Amino acid sequence: MAVERIFGTDGVRGRAGQGWLTEESVSALGRAIGKTHRPHAETPPGLSRPRAVLGHDGRESGPILQAALARGFHAAGFDVVSAGLISSPGIALLTRMLPFGLGAMLSASHNPAEDNGIKVFSHAGTKLSDEEELAIEAVLRAEPEPELSAIDLSVDPELERHYVDYLIEHAAQGLDLRGLRLVIDCANGSGSHFAPLVLEQLGASVHALHCAPDGKNINQSCGSTHPETLQQAVLSTRADLGIALDGDADRCLLVDERGEIVHGDGILTVIAREAARTERWTDPRIVATVMSNRGLHRALREVGVSIIECAVGDRYVVEALRRESLPLGGEQSGHVIFGDDIHYIGDGLYTALRVLGVLRATGKPLSELVAPYSPFPQVLLNIPVADKPPLDGLDRTAALVQRVEAELADEGRVLLRYSGTESLARVMVEGPDLARIESQAREIADLLVEEIAASA
Repeated sequence: MAVERIFGTDGVRGRAGQGWLTEESVSALGRAIGKTHRPHAETPPGLSRPRAVLGHDGRESGPILQAALARGFHAAGFDVVSAGLISSPGIALLTRMLPFGLGAMLSASHNPAEDNGIKVFSHAGTKLSDEEELAIEAVLRAEPEPELSAIDLSVDPELERHYVDYLIEHAAQGLDLRGLRLVIDCANGSGSHFAPLVLEQLGASVHALHCAPDGKNINQSCGSTHPETLQQAVLSTRADLGIALDGDADRCLLVDERGEIVHGDGILTVIAREAARTERWTDPRIVATVMSNRGLHRALREVGVSIIECAVGDRYVVEALRRESLPLGGEQSGHVIFGDDIHYIGDGLYTALRVLGVLRATGKPLSELVAPYSPFPQVLLNIPVADKPPLDGLDRTAALVQRVEAELADEGRVLLRYSGTESLARVMVEGPDLARIESQAREIADLLVEEIAASA
């Protein structure tokens, strides 16, 4: 019988205070992570132990679980410092740029406030490989949960300042936003402190929304999963552009000056077409997941850019970018990765700055820049499931999917998968006729639920 994995597709995630996210379990997990990384971690000159950096988003459980993780890291031989409320990419970049042997972020990204999670970064700022995660799980299961003493975990404000300086000096590269009116929704999460500050320091007039985390309001009717308030604010303030971050600010959605949402496919369209116009790339290819709309393929094919498809998940985008040595990839959800430009680390505010750079370089509004992207209608249903039996073993559902794909032919597609972080099955149908694909998606979802229940 297979052993249940602790790590999912993006670290450890679940309900705070339960399962692997109790304080005792998080401390044990921290010690196991530290023990597997300690032999490879360099000790900075003048110090006796390697260092680790931690951060958290706006959840009430964040500081508590951060302290528990720090106890585990310390027991494994690391000195630990906190960056406080900061983004996941901020922790990844700090781990890479400063003398840290290990980094970790307490966040459940776009999930509700009751959840939390742990994202771990190597000294190079990269997420852990499957092999590294399995090694940690082996250590954790081989040793009992330790009773660890509390440590003095201080917050170093210079760490956030270092990250802000990086965004302004490296990401912006002289970008002047004077004269632009921007609205930013920080989801009451990680970006609440630094994101409006960066935009203001670059000269923009900034109207900030949902920048007051109270521990319970992260992602609550705001941010990239609920951009309606941002759309209204862009229109009411006559802004040039709106930016919606998620809870840990590693992804973003945009809103154009007309109040229309621009998700990851539209962002990839803007960046890739500008690179083609300026002949910036020697290899005119990007990476996108199988969830990206066929309208993206069409918009980029017009300018000679082709797409390599990969599985859903930013780690798979990064793997494909590294394998092919490409500069750009991303997901429809707003995870956009810029390759060597930012060390393959997805950063929502960095993404927004790159798009703002195109606005400045072309003098065009976002609506005009994204206009070549005309998506096919797409229906995505998230179906709660109690179990996740292999999809290829659900014969009747597989037969129905084949029938629908045959009906759509070259003008559409069906994707069926489980969420890697939630108890959901995702049914996506894409095609030219919205009413038709809505009916097809519902038919597949209903049969899927029936067949999963029958297999339990």
